Amino acid sequence: MASPAPPHSSEHLIANQYLVERSRPVAAVGGLPTFAATDRIGGRTDLIAVQVQRQFPARARAMQALATPIDGLLTPLAYGGSGDACYAIATAPPGPSLAARTDAWTEQELLECVLRPVAHVLEHLQERRVTHRGIRLDNVFQSAPGQPVVLGVAWAAPPAMAQPALFEPPYSAMCHPAGRGDGSIADDVYALAVLLLCLALGRPLLRQLDDTAILRRKLELGTYAALAGDERLPPIVGDLVRGMLAEDPEHRPTPTLLLDPASARGRRVAARPPRRAQRPIIMAGTEVWDARSLAHAMAVEPELGLNAVRAGGVEQWLRRGLGDAQLAARVEELVRHRYLDATPNDSESEASLLMRSVAVLDPLAPLCWRGLALWPDAVGTMLAAAMGTDAETVTRLEEIIEREEIGNWAAMRPDRCDFAVMRVDARHERSWLQQRGQDGGVPRLTYLLNPLMPCASPLVGMRWVAQLVDLLPLLEEAAGRVDQRQVKPVDTHVAAFISARLERRLDSELAASDGKSAEAHYLAQLRLLAQLQLRLHPGPLPALAAWLAAGAGPAVAAWRNRERRAAVGQRLAALTAAGQLAPMLAVVEDPAGRGVDAREAQAAVAALERIDAELDGIAGGAAGRAAAAFRLGQEIAAGLGLITLATVLAMAALG
Repeated sequence: MASPAPPHSSEHLIANQYLVERSRPVAAVGGLPTFAATDRIGGRTDLIAVQVQRQFPARARAMQALATPIDGLLTPLAYGGSGDACYAIATAPPGPSLAARTDAWTEQELLECVLRPVAHVLEHLQERRVTHRGIRLDNVFQSAPGQPVVLGVAWAAPPAMAQPALFEPPYSAMCHPAGRGDGSIADDVYALAVLLLCLALGRPLLRQLDDTAILRRKLELGTYAALAGDERLPPIVGDLVRGMLAEDPEHRPTPTLLLDPASARGRRVAARPPRRAQRPIIMAGTEVWDARSLAHAMAVEPELGLNAVRAGGVEQWLRRGLGDAQLAARVEELVRHRYLDATPNDSESEASLLMRSVAVLDPLAPLCWRGLALWPDAVGTMLAAAMGTDAETVTRLEEIIEREEIGNWAAMRPDRCDFAVMRVDARHERSWLQQRGQDGGVPRLTYLLNPLMPCASPLVGMRWVAQLVDLLPLLEEAAGRVDQRQVKPVDTHVAAFISARLERRLDSELAASDGKSAEAHYLAQLRLLAQLQLRLHPGPLPALAAWLAAGAGPAVAAWRNRERRAAVGQRLAALTAAGQLAPMLAVVEDPAGRGVDAREAQAAVAALERIDAELDGIAGGAAGRAAAAFRLGQEIAAGLGLITLATVLAMAALG
């Protein structure tokens, strides 16, 4: 078969098979930019390409789990970067989204075309231990009335990132969009219930309210009362939806149970409305009547919430207003331990006190830290979303990791999570974060937690580099547009990206790149890139070699013998054109030659020291020798004088 022709500049080729036609955008799927796509080998044209956003990486585990298709769900056929973008290929939706239909659905349609097909998909997802987290009106599709619906894309972005508060449980809706985490199938059951409500009534719900108001309404009234109110619903659907919207996810029916609506209807767990206080507590100018709403208000306004906890206002209201002495005692105990265990001005301990108080008031709530709400498994996506754009959020996430607050939060709700596993995960993240140096810290942790995130180094520009095999060719391109004597080929992001993407056997090279001497830093970079070339890119890299040669001054200068140093420089220049880094490393490093050079240098130093010692001795004995010469001169002069006098006297005596 002839190889496909190269794509035009407005097109991208994914997996050497799927052509993305950027000139043909289609209606967004999954809340992401979407384009028409074609299978250039199989000839299929009923495909779409969903563009993945750089700071919101695709869900790696979901992509793997969905490699085998599921009927009723748009699953990924291929995934990859091309140029400055990344795309996920999927079958095009069978028809318009349900948002396009405005008439009310019958109960039969809801059960046969929506409930059962979606429950079947959720059952398969649960078996594969993944969630959808994208069930909403504009992400569910139907080919024609009377046909089963198809769930849209939900794996090309962080889970639930595009979900409006209407379709999310309160404990998820209150989180940062990138911090909602994978959640559970029960959260998909909740979203399915909201979808059924919208279709049964023939309109989106609460259109006059924004997400903040919807969330507050759900907390105050309970989801079913907040959404359904006094609406008349088909009897079976009404009973099912009431159970599917239970506040506690453990009380919602499973997908398997929903396949038999009659059984699910009969096993519904009665939902209790939130316990309402006799009088409200004022938080940020708003009246709060129940514990969950108070927890949310404190999480949103952490300073006000902390002041209320410290002053005893929360404990007093819980005891007298809400009539819950047990809850009040738990909050009081948290405050007492805080001031026994830490100094009064420890701001992080104060934040930890508020986090624990929120967890006590609402066991369903996410981790809340300094106004930031997220689920622990979303730390990676939160770091990716904030990297380079939101330093304050990164700082707060660092505090959470450094203090292992995920483990502390889990300890407050051990019956709702695997505390031991979360404690271990928190310690791992802390150890990764504490690895400082060029390849450590926040960048490395971000790449570790996001396997599909591209390298964010300025050296690669906006090119999509998510795999190590793509890195060296991009550095080769970068060599032609940087000041090679001022910019190094391994910056912080490149080092962190390499460290996160390869095995431990090169960790020593990365650690050595943090050496204090310029020579050690250069050799570590050359050694690292040479090994990457040997493993991943055997072809020549002449521009990168020239870039490395331009910075070889400290390593060449380390040779002590002038002639040998000149020879090393000449050999390095000769090897640069070949573009092979390993021979360059051998010339610069050369342990045997360096050993000879070091021994000769030591011998030269010893000889110089001997000469210096002799010169010092000569210079130090000059005064003594001058005095001895003076005395000797005096003695010789006196002797010569005596001899002369004796001679004169003898001559006089002899006449």
